[in-house]
Amino acid sequence: PFVSLSQREQKNRLSVCNKLCYAVGGAPYQITGCALGFFLQIYLLDVAQLDPFYASIILFVGRAWDAITDPTIGFLVSRSPWTRFGRMLPWILFSTPLAVVSYFLIWYVPVFEDGRVIWYLVFYCLFQTLQTCFHVPYSALTMFISEDQKERDSATAYRMTVEVLGTVIGTAVQGQIVGMANAPCIPTPGDNVTADGLNSSLLLEQEVNATITTKTAYNIASGVICSIYVLCAVVLFFGVKEKKERMSFWQGIRLVMGHGPYVKLVMGFLFTSLAFMLLEGNFALFCCYTLGLRNDFQNILLVIMLAATLTIPFWQWFLTKFGKKTAVYIGISSVIPFMILVVCVKSNLIITYLVSFAAGVGVAAAFLLPWSMLPDVVDDFQVQNPDSRGHEAIFYSFYVFFTKFASGISLGISTLSLDFAGYMTRGCTQPENVDITLKVLVSAAPIGLLLIGLVIFRSYPIDEERRQGNRKLLQEQR
Repeated sequence: PFVSLSQREQKNRLSVCNKLCYAVGGAPYQITGCALGFFLQIYLLDVAQLDPFYASIILFVGRAWDAITDPTIGFLVSRSPWTRFGRMLPWILFSTPLAVVSYFLIWYVPVFEDGRVIWYLVFYCLFQTLQTCFHVPYSALTMFISEDQKERDSATAYRMTVEVLGTVIGTAVQGQIVGMANAPCIPTPGDNVTADGLNSSLLLEQEVNATITTKTAYNIASGVICSIYVLCAVVLFFGVKEKKERMSFWQGIRLVMGHGPYVKLVMGFLFTSLAFMLLEGNFALFCCYTLGLRNDFQNILLVIMLAATLTIPFWQWFLTKFGKKTAVYIGISSVIPFMILVVCVKSNLIITYLVSFAAGVGVAAAFLLPWSMLPDVVDDFQVQNPDSRGHEAIFYSFYVFFTKFASGISLGISTLSLDFAGYMTRGCTQPENVDITLKVLVSAAPIGLLLIGLVIFRSYPIDEERRQGNRKLLQEQR
């Protein structure tokens, strides 16, 4: 029977409850990703007390493995049968219990020392695999909650707000709990930390007790995050209804990878996300050693994420008013001056807080825009290939694949760089070469990557006129 346009729009309309339940599903990925991104490097170096070389191997192999699993899981999702709950949602439900167990064990320090590298490598890779089983279906779910572009954009804005809020939760839970039990630094011959006459055996006893407390704090923080992970998965599963679509995989890869706008979008955000990952992975060490704010770094991270959360609605309004491509230029370039300023400030806490808040505004744009623009690329592909449908999982899984693989390379290189610079595990101070390396990793290198990404975006062809044209053509097709 004939269905009018208004009836179809009504059918595709999502309630606020639907959008919120969908958005909540994005929190686990960001909460765990933020905790791992900001704290795993310093945890492996200063709490698990691994050699920087082995820590770099764990970070690189874990991220590289995570990247490889994305297209693999995308293929398996596309081949999985339709159930009464949908095709995506069962993956999310059944991967969650094992994911939270493996996540908790990442933050547990085993009693043995010889096999710790294998322990962290295995559970880090296992968690990344299980989280991919959650995140790839969830990302592709964007295209299956509604056929209406406006509804998907609105749901994406809800999702981005919750995801940035997730980064705040991840930073707050991990940072504040761990920050209350910071592992003490180990004095070097040039450090004046024993002026009160404490003998070496007493210092050693205090160090051991404080380290045990720090390990417990990491366990408590990971337990809280695991509980939130499970709660979000349950809300998503019962609060979202998935629409049935035909899906295929191998026959769509060649078409998807040959779609120019998709390639340019992925390459542009590949470089910009690399920049923010370098900053994220090294910022805690930068605050502790270069700025000398060892007891305040968790609060500085929290300010960045709070600023990002508060400004997501602004960027959603901005991209609606001025277009997504303009929002990319303004949003991403706005963080560059603050990346420069943060390395020019000499341990001034107030200025550091102000710079961090301003940087959070740019972080919000980097969070929102990729996921807001990917549906436009999918729509553009469907307009140009009307007989080839059901490739949404390919678009999302390969986008995540490229960004994760590159982030693994960046984290591995950055940790190796610190090793070559002479990083001292839990040292109260670091050699000058380490300070210079950290400044490059949180400022010069990210700025260069951002500029490359912005140059690539100049050739991105989907502007507002083309986006609206695609929307009308898709409505006629449907």
